[in-house]
Amino acid sequence: MTAFVSHTAIDCHDAYALSEWWKPVLGYVDLDGDPNLPGHEECMIRDPETGHQLLFIEVPDTKTVKNRLHLDLRPRAATRDEEVEGLLAAGATLVADHRGVRGPGTGWVTLADPEGNEFCLLRSEAELSG
Repeated sequence: MTAFVSHTAIDCHDAYALSEWWKPVLGYVDLDGDPNLPGHEECMIRDPETGHQLLFIEVPDTKTVKNRLHLDLRPRAATRDEEVEGLLAAGATLVADHRGVRGPGTGWVTLADPEGNEFCLLRSEAELSG
């Protein structure tokens, strides 16, 4: 038996606000013909290049412990450190800084979105090949 991942779901309190925060972070857009609007309890966004989709679903629960599943992000154009600064300026929170963990120029940074959902920011492809 096999299956494929249709989309990644993220529980939250305000699906619209969180989907709007993530769109510029990832370069994602609303689904064609299905725009996200304030008050929507479910908001889907997608990567226009790959088609990957994130679904933000409103739930009454509050996040209380570390995520068991999280996104690992790689910058499309900027460096990891430039991207970290931009994300912090956009409202992300620093959770843990693992830069240099395996020597200079290595590692990642763990951040949280405005609702506390954790994600990691890795080095860009250019940094890996350089």
